[in-house]
Amino acid sequence: MKILTGNDLGSGDVVWWDGKGWSRDVNDAVDVGDAADTILAAEEAARRVNASYAIAATRTDAGVRPAHIKDRIRALGPTVRLDLSLRPGDADAAKQVI
Repeated sequence: MKILTGNDLGSGDVVWWDGKGWSRDVNDAVDVGDAADTILAAEEAARRVNASYAIAATRTDAGVRPAHIKDRIRALGPTVRLDLSLRPGDADAAKQVI
């Protein structure tokens, strides 16, 4: 599975391509297959996203899991305090990164 990530130009938030736009939730990410470069070029040209790139991921029963730890951390948020993460009430959130 290949998904897209970047940073929202307005807020700086980490965002994930959901097939129609950008979402803050990695679980909304869709497989873009061979269309990654085309989508990224159009979105950057429209100035909706910055520093966007394609990554490998898998979809599990728990949701979308980026293959690289850097992107798993980007998906969750700060790892030093889970109460500041994107899933503060999820006791199993740390398992998403590790």
